[in-house]
Amino acid sequence: MSNFEAIKNIVFLEPQHSFSEMATDVFCQKYKINCLTTPMKTIKQIVDYVAQNQETLGVLPIENTIDGTVRESLDCLMFSKNPNIRIISEILMPIEYCLLSKTTEFYSITGLIAAPRLIGKCHNFIENEMPRNLNIIEAPSMLESAYYLNNYNLTYSCIGNKKIAETCRLNILKENIHDDKNNITKYILFGDIETNPTGRSTTTIAFSTNNTPGALLEILKVFLENNINMSYISSRPSKSNPEEYIFIIDLDGHTKNENMLRAINTIKPKTSFFRCLGSYKKANTAICN
Repeated sequence: MSNFEAIKNIVFLEPQHSFSEMATDVFCQKYKINCLTTPMKTIKQIVDYVAQNQETLGVLPIENTIDGTVRESLDCLMFSKNPNIRIISEILMPIEYCLLSKTTEFYSITGLIAAPRLIGKCHNFIENEMPRNLNIIEAPSMLESAYYLNNYNLTYSCIGNKKIAETCRLNILKENIHDDKNNITKYILFGDIETNPTGRSTTTIAFSTNNTPGALLEILKVFLENNINMSYISSRPSKSNPEEYIFIIDLDGHTKNENMLRAINTIKPKTSFFRCLGSYKKANTAICN
């Protein structure tokens, strides 16, 4: 498949109105995709579904500035049974929380409904800017917090994102109420679609080396010889063999570039496992929600 015209569905990590759905909306707008979007329960379900359905794309979180790499996303992509699915695009999304309510008057708020996890993430705002006698009611999730507002008067508020504010028709009383202002998640769009060089392309590869002295150095020298810059490298033990390590590397350039193709063809025989996870345009700035 070479374009987005045949795409019938994009699957993302539930729940609805989450940041994953917001990322899905951004990808749809970016590539002018008009199709069904469907939440799924697990990362593995998403990757397996895309692997089995050519006319489907998937959206996954891949990295967060606070929590680091989302290992399950990478593992599922690396070991997918369909070698044709690959990363098509990436975005950097700020994880921003807002104070929402049916009222428009912030100073009339006397109650807050929120998931315990979000109360912790917005501790400084709650402690310093909301009433000292604030009545806090716990809820299971952001979305359910918004639904719970229907059971209380206009002086109650909840913590949510802008998607929930739009969907549930709530007013945004305060933006960016979270403690960590640098919380950014990298989301990827993946599926069976070919990409072209952009001038700012990144190629992500994963591989394991033979357990011999200098094996990794021999591979890294190939990138130097082909004038390819490595912008990221990490390693971790393989799940199948604790003595074997998987290396994940981001390379500047596209697999359709002659030097990249030559380098990949050179290193493949030197590895015990190799997977190209995709070539795609590198996201250099966070999007504005």
